[in-house]
Amino acid sequence: MQFSAAQIAELLEGEVDGDAQVLVNDLAKIEEGKPGTLTFLANPKYTDLLYSTGASIAVVARDFQPTQPLPKRLTLIRVGDPRACFSRLLKMNEGLVSDKRGIEQPSFVSPKAKVAAGAYIGAFSYIGEGAVIEEGAKIFPHCTVGDDARIGKGTVLHANVTVYHRCIVGANCVVHSGAVIGADGYGFTANAAGEQEKMPQVGNVILEDNVEIGANTTVDRATLGHTIIRKGAKLDNLIQVGHNVEIGAHTLVVAQTGIAGSTRIGDHCVIGGQVGIVGHLHIGNRVKVAAQSGVSVNLPDDAVVQGSPAYAIGDYKRSYVLFRNLPEITQQLDQLKKELDNLKATGRTGAQG
Repeated sequence: MQFSAAQIAELLEGEVDGDAQVLVNDLAKIEEGKPGTLTFLANPKYTDLLYSTGASIAVVARDFQPTQPLPKRLTLIRVGDPRACFSRLLKMNEGLVSDKRGIEQPSFVSPKAKVAAGAYIGAFSYIGEGAVIEEGAKIFPHCTVGDDARIGKGTVLHANVTVYHRCIVGANCVVHSGAVIGADGYGFTANAAGEQEKMPQVGNVILEDNVEIGANTTVDRATLGHTIIRKGAKLDNLIQVGHNVEIGAHTLVVAQTGIAGSTRIGDHCVIGGQVGIVGHLHIGNRVKVAAQSGVSVNLPDDAVVQGSPAYAIGDYKRSYVLFRNLPEITQQLDQLKKELDNLKATGRTGAQG
């Protein structure tokens, strides 16, 4: 589809500076712009690229003032926040590209499932007995939605996602390819013979509204009750969330993090990449955990920690200055020890003389 500068400006509540009728049908990075594409300038360090871009339209700040001639074919749309406006355009573009409806074949939809008329079920997908797929949900090919599971309004399951039985995915969520929602939690008990016997995992997983789950991330079902990812939380790729974990609203968790069972993480936290969090902990609100940290104790609200084991980031940085220089410090200690030994030896020799 094509859109004019005037239409885009109206959508973004911006002002056209140039040809209001110029048309675009795609989006592009500023250095890769070509006729018929729209780009944006938010970071001043890329300003020089604006003077040579091939794009037809550029979204810029209202107060942007060029310091050299712009390409003659370039029309500006001046807005309050170019990055936020371009993000809106990206979402619109994504919606247009993936605006699919209906049930593709071959696929299996149980006669006892409820699929809204405006939903989309991609080819080779499986929708189990009693499952509910709400209006505007999009289930891309090769997905499995188990018995009595629910997929909320406007939610997108990308290809090859598995949502196990009785799990609930809220409205406007995004679950990326390869993610598994509701596999068994890691629960075993040793019998009299010392053999590990599986403990049934009979709870479920609840993803509240506006949650995003990255590719190949796994969220285990609860032993009893629920594993819960609260509204607006965003999980990156390759994350393991154990059984009965609760992750608070609008919390961010970065790739390759592992969260052991029954840990509670508060709202608006930021958990860096490759963090390990042991089970049965309570992590407060607005906590920040630096990448590759190991968390083994409860953390209060607003804590900022680093290291393994993790501790206050200020103390960690002061300690790092010391252990970064340990080889040099060790050499100095060895040299001081030698000098002290020589002094002792000299003193004993003198006393005997």
